Amino acid sequence: MELNVIQKIAVFALPVLFAITLHEAAHGYVARYFGDLTAYAAGRISLNPLRHIDLVGTIIVPLVSLLLADILFGWAKPVPVNFSNLRHPKQDMFWVAAAGPFSNLLMALGWAFAFKIGAGLAPSNPAAAWLVLMGASGIFVNVIFMVLNLLPLPPLDGGRIAVSLLPHHLAWKFAQVERYGFIILIMLLFTGLLGLILWPMINFSISGIGALFDIAPAELFRLIRAL
Repeated sequence: MELNVIQKIAVFALPVLFAITLHEAAHGYVARYFGDLTAYAAGRISLNPLRHIDLVGTIIVPLVSLLLADILFGWAKPVPVNFSNLRHPKQDMFWVAAAGPFSNLLMALGWAFAFKIGAGLAPSNPAAAWLVLMGASGIFVNVIFMVLNLLPLPPLDGGRIAVSLLPHHLAWKFAQVERYGFIILIMLLFTGLLGLILWPMINFSISGIGALFDIAPAELFRLIRAL
């Protein structure tokens, strides 16, 4: 099924908006749970995507990265977190950072369920094709967000998780990488190394989700490539 530009936007719009919005809101919600009200006070624990979208990072950079590097790369407005306000800053940092990727995992599973429902409908049902296509795009988008953010490089979530797990003297040194993190990411992106690092993990994750819902990986990847 070949989609035109409008149809592709319709298929990707909801998965992308949910992936960004719930990822960022999850950080803020967990930070509030562990004692930091910074995101709450700034109105960032919200399901309104306009509060999280960044023109450059959420729209322009993903389009450029897809065209130049064949990888979906971008960011939303970071949710403000004051880690010193957390009850146990180093330990609680793990949960605050992990909340975003975990929300993407849950959404990928939810979209796989939608895919399964669509695949079970009669082909004549107009909702069947859209549920299948939107489910495939939802799995794809959320797995990419999850895997990219778990990369152990500050300021990504994976970098903060690593800081929370490392011994104090190593954690402090590793945290200093954050000032160069964005530059490192851009270099990895435009040299093609980012795709080489991420695609094996993306493919593994998509295959695992497909197997969990008894979706043939070949069919799932065929639909994803067609999007």
